[in-house]
Amino acid sequence: MFHYIWSPWRMKYIQKPRRERGCVFCEAVQQEDSPENLIVFRGEKSFTILNRYPYTSGHLMVVPYQHTALLSDLDTSTRTELMEIVNRAILVLKEVYCPQGFNVGMNIGESAGAGIADHIHMHIVPRWNGDTNFMSTVGGVRVLPEGLEESYARIKSAWEKLKY
Repeated sequence: MFHYIWSPWRMKYIQKPRRERGCVFCEAVQQEDSPENLIVFRGEKSFTILNRYPYTSGHLMVVPYQHTALLSDLDTSTRTELMEIVNRAILVLKEVYCPQGFNVGMNIGESAGAGIADHIHMHIVPRWNGDTNFMSTVGGVRVLPEGLEESYARIKSAWEKLKY
């Protein structure tokens, strides 16, 4: 179990009975883009959102608007746009954070580690040499050098400036 900084939004969501919780991705796209919904880019068929529980600063997810658990349910143009936006996200994260590498991937199904198994999404996690240490392993804590609001502002600004 990992510990994160407390947030009123998280507590409201966690305290709802499971049957009252909607899909966090479907709910986010219905809101105006801001540090509250964490969406930094909207494409035609998918969008990019900061992970509310990041592994590192800049942890992004690319999510199709279509609510589905299966990659095979997405049409070819949606899958193509998803990958193009992943590529764009990597370029933005290189500009903002100067990482030395990336983890990019999907967890399809709860048994594969998907925290939100009913709405497929891709993770883009910037990585640095030596970024894993005893804090996660022994302390069950992740240390993030900046808050989500600052990450949102930096990434959104870089995304808008990117010539793509």
